[in-house]
Amino acid sequence: MFLLQTPTSGISMVLFLGTLGMLVLTIGLILFIIFHQRKVIRFQLRLQDMEKKQQKILLNASIRLQEEERQRLAADLHDDAGPLLATARLYLSENLVNLDKATQLQSIFQARQILDDTIQLIRNISHSLMPPTLKNFGLESAVNDLFQKIGGSGAINASSRFHDYKDRLKADKELILFRVVQELVNNILKHSSSSFIHLTQNNQGDNCYIRIHHDGRGLVQSDFEKLNKSKTGLGLKNISSRLKVVHGRINFEKDSSQTYYKITIEVPKEEVPEEMLYHS
Repeated sequence: MFLLQTPTSGISMVLFLGTLGMLVLTIGLILFIIFHQRKVIRFQLRLQDMEKKQQKILLNASIRLQEEERQRLAADLHDDAGPLLATARLYLSENLVNLDKATQLQSIFQARQILDDTIQLIRNISHSLMPPTLKNFGLESAVNDLFQKIGGSGAINASSRFHDYKDRLKADKELILFRVVQELVNNILKHSSSSFIHLTQNNQGDNCYIRIHHDGRGLVQSDFEKLNKSKTGLGLKNISSRLKVVHGRINFEKDSSQTYYKITIEVPKEEVPEEMLYHS
């Protein structure tokens, strides 16, 4: 006896298979979303770990820079100022009152000369911490003065031009930018074998841009990031740590004509609100 499949049972079978297929598809989609989210979370955790390591490298570089500057100052004061003051003290010893007037005057004159030399030494140390041109006249004058001295040496064609620097930045930001420019220029002079170096400044929107061009050997951004994450390249790490303080960025690239390298420094003209620091 044959069982006949009615139209109703056929429709039910189709509905069942369709529902089963939708269920399998839905479960597959849910599983895909779950695995994808887990993959995204793992990637974000890995990225956060890399950022933490990078922050640690920059922090260590900044601490090392500060420690080197403290050691240099301590050495300058100990090796230069210390002996000068000790010598001046010898000329002004207690026995001075027992000497004849001519010898007293000579000793006082010698001590004064030594004290003048010590004052000049301390002034020079102070100028290395905060160049007087930068302090009194601002970043534009200090950078122009730096490039004039480099160009005056005759070893390289150096020039600088500020286009939109009517209002000075804050003193600490100007000092950081000046130190960054100094470090970049020193690296170019030491390693690039350039025939020229040219700096320009302009404003775009809320940001100040400083661009350095040279025609020697240079870096592109991938080189900079690689060196910045390695144990070497302390000078580049110092640049990164300094710019991070003022929420700035730096980019290394080669011109499309392949004839020169360009370094772009970008910093906000105004202070960045606290709530925006972690979204830049």
